This record gives sequence, C-alpha cells and structure tokens, in this order.
Amino acid sequence: MTHRYIFIAGGVMSGVGKGTVMAALGRELLNKGYSVTALKIDPYLNIDAGTMNPVEHGEVFVTVDGDETDQDIGNYERFLNTDIPSMNYMTTGRVYQTVIQKERNLEYGGKTVQVVPDVPNEVISRIERSAEQAKADFVLIEIGGTVGEYENILFLEAARLMRYAHPDDVRSIIVSYMPVPAAVGEMKTKPTQQAIRTMAGAGLTPDFVVARSAVVIDEPRRKKLSLFGNVREDYVIGSPDVSTIYEVPLVFEEQHFGDKVLSSFGLAPKTDASGEWREMVARIKSVEKPVRIGVIGKYFSTGSFTLSDAYISVIEAIKHASWDENLKPELVWLNSEEYEKNPETLKELEDLQGVVIPGGFGARGIEGKISAIRYCREHNIPYLGLCYGMQCAVIEYARNVLGLADAHTTEINADTPYPVIHLIPGQEGNVENNHYGGTMRLGSYPCRLTDGTRVRAAYGEPSVKERHRHRYEFNNDYRDQLENAGLVIAGVNPEQNLVEIVEIKNHPFFVGVQFHPEFQSRPLKPHPLFRAFINAAKTRSAG
Repeated sequence: MTHRYIFIAGGVMSGVGKGTVMAALGRELLNKGYSVTALKIDPYLNIDAGTMNPVEHGEVFVTVDGDETDQDIGNYERFLNTDIPSMNYMTTGRVYQTVIQKERNLEYGGKTVQVVPDVPNEVISRIERSAEQAKADFVLIEIGGTVGEYENILFLEAARLMRYAHPDDVRSIIVSYMPVPAAVGEMKTKPTQQAIRTMAGAGLTPDFVVARSAVVIDEPRRKKLSLFGNVREDYVIGSPDVSTIYEVPLVFEEQHFGDKVLSSFGLAPKTDASGEWREMVARIKSVEKPVRIGVIGKYFSTGSFTLSDAYISVIEAIKHASWDENLKPELVWLNSEEYEKNPETLKELEDLQGVVIPGGFGARGIEGKISAIRYCREHNIPYLGLCYGMQCAVIEYARNVLGLADAHTTEINADTPYPVIHLIPGQEGNVENNHYGGTMRLGSYPCRLTDGTRVRAAYGEPSVKERHRHRYEFNNDYRDQLENAGLVIAGVNPEQNLVEIVEIKNHPFFVGVQFHPEFQSRPLKPHPLFRAFINAAKTRSAG
C-alpha cells in the first residue's frame, strides 16, 4: 500500500501546540475514511522520557508495550482512539544508540559512518517501519523543538531526504506562533516569516502554515504569510485558542484543512464520520453543573507558574468522565507539602467532591499525601489513588487502622519495621547498581478482579489489562493482616500474584490502583474507574 507522510515542525517558540495540531489533523483524516498513525521525535540525548523531570518535560506517557514516552503520544492516542506502539517514539539518543550499535555489528560493511546521511537514514528507516507496522494511509511525524535549533536539524534533514526521494508522498507543515503585542494591538507575521525561512534553509519549504494565536488569523496577515512564506494563501490555516483542545478538529474542519491536505496528495474524502466527535464537543460546551475535584501532587510548581502538564493524562481522564456524566470539571491543584506544614489546611478537602492522588516518586510531600488520604477515608470524601496514590493509601491504612504506626514504603524508609510497600522481586539489582532507565515494571499487564467489589462492577468484566510504571509494590507478607483489618484486595495480577487494586467497603468511593488507568481514557470512551469515581463524587455536596 502507499503511505503518505506529513512532517510537523514548530516555529517561533516551544509549547506552541504542535502535538495538538497534529493529533487534530489526524482526527480529521480519520473522520474522512483514512487510516492514520502518529510518531513523535524528541531532540534529546535521553534514550526515552523515563528519566526526564516531569516539571521540565511534562508527563511520562507509557505505551501498551512498555515504552516511556513524551506526553504527546498520549494526545495522539486520545484523538485517534488507538494504541501507539513504542516504535513510534524516537529520541536523538535512541537513534544514535542504534547507529552506533549497527557500526559495532559491522552492519555498515566497514564504511565510514557519518552523521549525515546515516543518522537521517536511521530516522527514515524507523518512520517507514512504523508505517508498515500500522498499515497506515497517513503517517504524521512531529519533530520536537523549534526550527532553527541545532538539536532537530538532523530530523529536518530526514524529512528533506524523504521529500526528495518521494515528492508526491511527503508534505510538511509548520505550526508557528503569531503574537499580538498588547502595546501594538495587531497580529505580527514577521516571526513566522523568519521561521519559514529558517525551515527553508534546512531544505524543507512548508506546504502548510498553521498560525497559532489567541485569535484567528485575518485575511491581511494570511496574504502576508502567503507572499513572504511562499505558501498558498488557502494553505495558511488559523488555529486560535479554544476552550478545549477537542474543539481543534472542528476549527480545522471549518477551514477544510483535512480536505486541502488530501487534495495536495491528489486524494478526496471517502466518508464523513465526524458526527460522534461533534456531539462530544457540543456536550462539553453545554455542561454547566460543576464537579469539584482536587488533585494532590508535587510536580505543579515551576518558578511562579503551575505546570499541570505533569499530570495531563490524569486531568484529561477526569474531564472525559465528568463530561460523560454531563458535569463540568473544576480541578483544584493541592500541594501535599502544605498539609505537612499546617495540618489545619486539610479542612479545605471538605470543599471538594472528590480527591485524586496521581503517580509520583520520592519522599517530598508523602506525609501530606498520607494525611490527606486519612482525611478522605474518615470524612467519606471519594478518593482515587493512582500508583503512588495506591501505595500511600496502603501505608495510611496500615498505620491508622491496622495499628502499625511506623509502616512505610522501603522507597522512603529502607529500615521501616513494617514495609507494607517494598521492591518488586527482581528489582533489587537495578536499584543497587543504579540501573534505572527503562527497568521499572512497564507496559500492560493483566489484573483479575475480585467478585463483589466496586471495581468489578465498574469494569463490568472479570479481568482487565492496564498499563504500569512502578518499581515498588504491595508486600504480600502483610496481605492477611490488612484484609483482616478490612482492606479489600479488589484486583490481583495472576502471573506474579501482585496486589493491583485495594478498596474500602462502606465508603462512597475509596479505591487505589497500582496501575495508571488514565493512560487508557479517551474522550469518546472514558475509563470505567474514572467514571465510577466521578459518579460517586457528583452525589457528594461539597462543604
């Protein structure tokens, strides 16, 4: 089959929304009857995103097959309603590692191995293998960073080489920021003109320009970009700020973006399957009744700003479930360290209808999380603990119900007399030898659900598969004691007998899961655990 390739690069500044633009365009093409897959290229020497600081880089998204990737992979999955495999994520480090290993294996036949063309050729090889594996009509490739940075020049070169070899099957798009300075009062095109020239200097003239701005681009600015950017005027697409990213495909549809992309390849729409997406966006925009959900974490703060991207999949999963229940989600960011400094502030939890503690690592803020969990348990506030949030719930229960006052996780206190959370068997060597990258329990694993439990009712099936990213786990040595004290073991991995889910009876909703259900929530198909959580939260009247 013929694969068509579309490269998306960014201009002027980072964080301009390339991933959302690409996911939205992919959704449009999908609605028009074409199969789509998506790739992300990160211009970092890291082998994967697993060792990157969430405050700097955002969430680490885990694929079904266990890769630790950039958060944009999650956006692709949510928009395209499909699983993206590890093959579709590459970093500079990953590409260089492969090229060097091939050289060591004499796979270049003794030839001199050069940065160009051997590194771009490896990038091309990965892109083409991904297309074959997905059997996709369209392969969308996001090049991380901003044009003009030396870090991504080799990826632009890969795009140039593919365009040179297959001019009819390759297109490029630049997503560029269009500032509207308050003191000037008009949208300025010069930064984007310069970005287009910079991209052209790398041998890749964009076929389309997506103009990102607070407002939609007007006709005079569109003409300027066309004239000075050497782009067809009708191929300049406006992408203004919207109330929800799920509205972007409809904004593009109004401008016939997908039709124009298809036309550039000599293709036409096969069908129009946008109805379900339109209905979802209409429901999102119409909901009025609020549901207040607190998210307790420690990766929010970056200087004077709040970085919610560190928990983007959790946030989106809460939104999906809320909208599905015809509710308007109101998220409240809560810092667990504040509860350690001033326990009286725990009373603010009364103003919420539900509390979520997402995944994380390390000691900072853990005692505040444990205190917040106790407050939710004792005051009947719906609670959902994810990964670390489940482990903290077990610690809290062991301390305050079972009576093991010094219970802890060995991640924080290796000498705790009651290690209710400990290293997964086989992980000891990794920790002792500082072998951290890519060594956690990663990817999708089965979980057998216990009959009669809340989670069994929520899922509606006896066994599920969920994605994991953790090194520590429930210690089965304490399982009988905790169960006898009333903690319900609601889900177990049948392969290793690992406890995956705990819950509490006679509570509006108190569930902790070792996995990350947020990674499998989609706007058109909210995750059943988040739906059950929101369903419980909406019945609670906040204080």
